[in-house]
Amino acid sequence: FSLQQQASCVSGSGGAESQDRMRDSPAPSSASSSVTDLYCTPHSSRSDFFLPGTAGDFSLSASLSACTLLYEGAVEPMQIDVDPQEDPQNAPDNAPDTIPESGVEPPPLDTAWVEATRKKALLKLEKLDTDLKNYKGNSIKESIRRGHDDLGDHYLDCGDLSNALKCYSRARDYCTSAKHVINMCLNVIKVSVYLQNWSHVLSYVSKAESTPEIAEQRGERDSQTQATVTKLKCAAGLAELAARKYKQAAKCFLLASFDHCDFPELLSPSNVAVYGGLCALATFDRQELQRNVISSSSFKLFLELEPQVRDIIFKFYESKYASCLKMLDEMKDNLLLDMYLAPHVRTLYTQIRNRALIQYFSPYVSADMHKMAAAFNTTVAALEDELTQLILEGLINARIDSHSKILYARDVDQRSTTFEKSLLMGKEFQRRAKAMILRAAVLRNQIHVK
Repeated sequence: FSLQQQASCVSGSGGAESQDRMRDSPAPSSASSSVTDLYCTPHSSRSDFFLPGTAGDFSLSASLSACTLLYEGAVEPMQIDVDPQEDPQNAPDNAPDTIPESGVEPPPLDTAWVEATRKKALLKLEKLDTDLKNYKGNSIKESIRRGHDDLGDHYLDCGDLSNALKCYSRARDYCTSAKHVINMCLNVIKVSVYLQNWSHVLSYVSKAESTPEIAEQRGERDSQTQATVTKLKCAAGLAELAARKYKQAAKCFLLASFDHCDFPELLSPSNVAVYGGLCALATFDRQELQRNVISSSSFKLFLELEPQVRDIIFKFYESKYASCLKMLDEMKDNLLLDMYLAPHVRTLYTQIRNRALIQYFSPYVSADMHKMAAAFNTTVAALEDELTQLILEGLINARIDSHSKILYARDVDQRSTTFEKSLLMGKEFQRRAKAMILRAAVLRNQIHVK
């Protein structure tokens, strides 16, 4: 089965029968917990594998996506650590010849149930398709729109994401109100995230935000509209994160409303806190961090769900960089198992560390690299390499005295810099003035270019 096809075994077309099967088993109280328990080993708790709140707050499809990433993350180090050419004689004398049996047999594949579920899915698909044809024959727009949505929901349950996207997109021609357009956009956004079609996500976020129901309510918004805006901001944040536009991603997550953050198909409030906090830490300066994160009454509620991220942000703002970076290292393994953040963890950590180095040195004319290395819990040699790279990239305007291990800020001639800026501004003003005069002459003489 594909990922979504596995989801269809416990939801959608086979939902009723699967729920009966789950009730017979002694384990979970919900479908999502049953899936997460399935992927946990007997020697590990669920919290060892998932970020706090992830599995419980996600929908079934998102939980399965997380499980897939966990499987890949578990197999990779095993493949790295095991050398097929390694001499078995080097093994310790007390190493067991075989893995001890746990006494628990893996459950056999119920092929009869799988086949019955597939037949039910086909029957439901045929029924929905017939209903849609009847609706089109009656030419009732609302019924046709609902028919496309129902067909899209069924394809999504069966794991056919491409057809689900087509059905949701076709519903657009039959939307008769702004509410219908927003619902269509949210459906397309959800499937596009599953397909990792991030440009599509941003396109439909823009379409939803341009509807009168959202665009005209810039001030006070009702609860339903605020919930919709939060979903759109979270989806846009994921798309910007995937595009490595971390500052834009942070701004999107910071605009989410805690009281209306209910989007288990994609992410949980805890994810918003982690993604928004780390992206802000990597890209915001001190003033932006204080104004948009630390003093934000709305985002504080998200950070309460992730006290470790909150403490990291406060340590960074208080210039306690050694403690901040140590806490970041402690949570790195968990972040590498996050299905959205994993590809960006190393980049974000590098940017956060570079920003810390830049902020540490910014108020000084010179800095002792021995004290600086102690503040960042590293060696002088390693710190010198990091600073050299930052100087080469133009992020720190300084020079290093390798003999004395002192970092000196470069003297900048403010007078010359001001004159250069003035000349550039004058040239830009002159260019714009000429362009305006030319445009006025063209309009006055009614010159048209075909």
